[in-house]
Amino acid sequence: MRKIKEPASKFIKVRCPKCKNEQIIFGKVSSAVTCLVCDKKIAESTGGKTKVKSRILEVLE
Repeated sequence: MRKIKEPASKFIKVRCPKCKNEQIIFGKVSSAVTCLVCDKKIAESTGGKTKVKSRILEVLE
């Protein structure tokens, strides 16, 4: 019997500080993520884990 490894990254539900829009982003983004409503930058890549610039509401499994 082989064990299946858990993924190293998860999805994150965040809220935009400007317009309060909630959206789901990946835990390891490769480029900047902007709000879909107001276009404010809410996350950026660091070469590894995402640097989130907004409020994290939930980490999704």
